[in-house]
Amino acid sequence: MRRVIPLLVTLMTSMASAQDDTEGAIPDGYSDEDYEREAAKRLEGTSRVSIIGGWRYAPNFTFYDNYYFKRDNRALERSRGAIGGPLLTGTFAYSVTELIEVGIDLFTTYERMELTNKPGLNAVTFGALVGLRFQKRLELGNRVVIPSVGALFGPIVAASYFDGGQSVERGQQALGFTGGATLKLSKQWGLCFELRYLFASGDVKDVGPFNAGGTWLGVGMTYSFPWQNENTRIHGKI
Repeated sequence: MRRVIPLLVTLMTSMASAQDDTEGAIPDGYSDEDYEREAAKRLEGTSRVSIIGGWRYAPNFTFYDNYYFKRDNRALERSRGAIGGPLLTGTFAYSVTELIEVGIDLFTTYERMELTNKPGLNAVTFGALVGLRFQKRLELGNRVVIPSVGALFGPIVAASYFDGGQSVERGQQALGFTGGATLKLSKQWGLCFELRYLFASGDVKDVGPFNAGGTWLGVGMTYSFPWQNENTRIHGKI
């Protein structure tokens, strides 16, 4: 996590200074409307903040089998399987080019599981993932959609505890893949959808490992900070 914090600070600094980026300057002959149209169409130099809520699901068949196949548990009635749990993700990202975006995803998930003859089992996962996404701005009629695909990597902590018991925690480097899209509602606001799969695991005391990653499906809102260059600031636009 200590390595991620300086990267997050650097990313936020880049987002704050995106408006000072003078690369790809527009000729002085452009009108105010030209500047607005250029800024509205550009992804390079823009940044965004996204808040996404949703559901995480991992079947954990092996985890349940390991428990009920133990000699002392073979006669037990099997409890219901995993049903997943809620997740919350905050993404801070910057578009390095028209096609490439880098960012950091801060997240947490929770799941409640049941094992026969055991107290309720709670599983919590949280961490920070560095994301590299490939994106494309598409105009579909009078709507703008920005689909993206990419990979995620970074430190996470998977913790589990039975009701009234002590927590068992496992820190690790996780790998994931993501795909999604943002439907622009205005210049700044957008409705975002994301599907991701994360490879991660945790431990349960006296039981064994469980899948702390799995499939994530989320919906949320995105606020974008538009590209600006020195010319647009002089004109006082955007």
